[in-house]
Amino acid sequence: SRLGILIVRHLKRLERVILSYLEVSDGPEEKARLGILETLQCTIEHAWPRMPCRLPVLLKALLRLLWDVHTEQGPSPEPVRAALLHGATQCLLLLDRCSRGRVKVLLEGVHSSCEENRVRECLRKVQEST
Repeated sequence: SRLGILIVRHLKRLERVILSYLEVSDGPEEKARLGILETLQCTIEHAWPRMPCRLPVLLKALLRLLWDVHTEQGPSPEPVRAALLHGATQCLLLLDRCSRGRVKVLLEGVHSSCEENRVRECLRKVQEST
């Protein structure tokens, strides 16, 4: 947040770091994933003009995270899983706002074909946001 819009200078490298942290579970507390979701939210807020071109990659990573959190049988307690789902949903909402609703359009098919309630609930929040 200290860099503000100047974060765009480092966006390519930061994106690689964010994606790699989202892919791997880091234990029951999931501190790294929760921290990187906060970082992604802050990055989207500050570098929002540059986010629409990164939308496909970030959307794919966030959807994979939603699915992984739902399907993982690891030792993470329920509040941690809920925090991960909430953080990913918040990132999707921010991406939707800065891309002028493109996330909603892209998620239409996913939401209708998803049968998992927790993932579906996250997608519903994005679909119903204004």
